[in-house]
Amino acid sequence: MKFPLYFSKKIAFSKDNKNNLSRIIVFIGRLSVALGVIVSLITVSTGLGSKRAIKERMADFSGHISIKSKQSNNSYNSSVLQTEGLQLAKIKDIPAVAGTQKFVSVSGIMRNEHNFAGIIFKGVGKDFDSERFKKFLIKGNTPKITEDGYNNSICISEKIAKDLHLGVKDSIVAVFSKESQSPLYRKFEVVGIYKTDIKMIDDLFVIGDINHARKIQGMQKGESGGIDVFLKNIDNIDEETPMIDRLAGYQNYTLKATDEYPQIMDFIAIFDTNIVLIISIMLIVVIINIVMVLLILIIERTNSIGMLKTLGATNRQIQAIFINYTLLIMIPGLIFGNLIGVSFLLLQKYFGLIQLNPENYYLSVVPVDLNILHMVSISLGILLVAAIALILPSYLISKISPVKSIKYT
Repeated sequence: MKFPLYFSKKIAFSKDNKNNLSRIIVFIGRLSVALGVIVSLITVSTGLGSKRAIKERMADFSGHISIKSKQSNNSYNSSVLQTEGLQLAKIKDIPAVAGTQKFVSVSGIMRNEHNFAGIIFKGVGKDFDSERFKKFLIKGNTPKITEDGYNNSICISEKIAKDLHLGVKDSIVAVFSKESQSPLYRKFEVVGIYKTDIKMIDDLFVIGDINHARKIQGMQKGESGGIDVFLKNIDNIDEETPMIDRLAGYQNYTLKATDEYPQIMDFIAIFDTNIVLIISIMLIVVIINIVMVLLILIIERTNSIGMLKTLGATNRQIQAIFINYTLLIMIPGLIFGNLIGVSFLLLQKYFGLIQLNPENYYLSVVPVDLNILHMVSISLGILLVAAIALILPSYLISKISPVKSIKYT
């Protein structure tokens, strides 16, 4: 073992340190490190967790990537998806693809004696991924779609249900209109109520039978207005979109879930800024406190420094001793900071202690992304930054004269 590290361990874990004047400042240094770790862990875990949760909610509802006809022109009313050049079998065979489902969407109005609501009726077929949708259900079930005739069951959002005073098994009339045609009336039965916490979805979308949407849009049996493509991992969305776009056909286009709601993505981008800002502030606080600890330790042990110089130790060796000494002092702060931070995050993950207003944050509970890599990176990052920051103040050691420092020993 090298001399600086050996000597720093001896003085760091010496029992004599418990009775000297530095114990208070050492405690403050450890406390600042622990707080820095706790705040950094919470910031990173909740920030990244929120970003991922919002993206996954958008993708799980409307597909990670949607294939639509270019004639749709970004309208809520679907045009017939062009099958020429569309290689759906090859899309399904892509390893990153979890599944696909066809849909037809049409805009309309739901009304009763209580109120009315503008809606987007999203007709889904027998390939509808009801298991994926179940995470959004708060009451009832999803419609059982067989594409054999017309199923009048629908699933509406909690927001629409409240506005129209509807519950499971209640009936509601929807009105759809097309140019140069009389309004079309359809009576539906509510079989399920969902909630995504994303206002742009909850305010509009109703899930029902694709045959109703086909009839309203004048489509033939078997035709669809688009295909939702679900991926196994949302992190692959940018990588897989170009490949799926090539297989979609030249008359169709692809739309990522992250591009469908740009205002939400702008909101998500704020998390990155907040994470960087908060961690930077905490690093500054930790560095200031640790540098203060080092300076006080140097002043307190001036006689020891003089003695080491007299015995032949170089300034570089003594600097290394005190930097190692200070870093060793930080270790209890890192340990307790991680224990407290992870404990809090686990409580939040499994019990949802902190609630949010979904109208402002698109989430009702603060989500947590617990990643061991993030925890290790934060601790090692704090140690590394502190070690670099301690180099400059440690040069004070070179100014200490051995003769003067041991004169009054």
